[in-house]
Amino acid sequence: MQNLGYYNGKYDLIENMMIPMNDRVCWFGDGVYDVSCARNRIPHLFDAHIERFFNSAKLLRIEMPMTREELKKLTFEMMDKVDSGNVMIYWQVTRGTAARSHEFPKDVKANFWMTIRPKEVAVPEKPITLISVEDTRYLHCNIKTLNLIPNCMAEQAAKDAGCNTAVFHRGDIVTECAHSNVHIIKDGKIITHNADNLILPGIARANLLRLADVAGIEAVQRPFTMDELMNADEVFTTSTTALCSRVSTVDGKPVGMKDEKTFKKLQDVCFGDFFAATEKK
Repeated sequence: MQNLGYYNGKYDLIENMMIPMNDRVCWFGDGVYDVSCARNRIPHLFDAHIERFFNSAKLLRIEMPMTREELKKLTFEMMDKVDSGNVMIYWQVTRGTAARSHEFPKDVKANFWMTIRPKEVAVPEKPITLISVEDTRYLHCNIKTLNLIPNCMAEQAAKDAGCNTAVFHRGDIVTECAHSNVHIIKDGKIITHNADNLILPGIARANLLRLADVAGIEAVQRPFTMDELMNADEVFTTSTTALCSRVSTVDGKPVGMKDEKTFKKLQDVCFGDFFAATEKK
């Protein structure tokens, strides 16, 4: 198969799959998701992504329809049905299927989705560009929910401006990007927003901090301002699908690009970790 869609035990090509109109995802976006990339059919940071997926469901009081081990087993079974071993794996769970009503339905089993699509993870050839957008999202950004309209609007605004993505800020405090975490380097140190309810606790972000410690690069977890962002020695993003990307402009103004040695060291350890962890045994 070129790709795969899975819904409650049934699977086919994604374009052939259908879901009930009463799935609460259709009415309320009532669910959570997570994403991992695999190379050689080996998902990167698999356990961390599954743990965040289950935690997001717990925070929304959604009872997962399977255990962690059952999800792992199913993921490998479904990956084996796809032609490419280099893929993006998307898991989603919704509260269930019920007539539209705002309160949680009773005695309804959660619906589980999975999609698997070909995806190559490669070292970026050039820095990315950002625009800044006021962060008007709600106060549960630490839950990886399906309610992503503000992120979509920000991403489209970036595309309309000819940029790669958008960086959010609440007042003067930088939070994260539309679909990645954002960090700065100043005086050889990484500064990244602490993992509270205002940002998604990125798996790539957590891995960056682990790898930075191994590489002997100090990391400070605290809020930082737009002024600090604009005057940083380096600005970069981390995400599951792009790992570690350097930023060259924000709102059309040059930023960073002053400490290539530190950034390159971080990027090298991030991609080195990915390729080593997903190498065929």
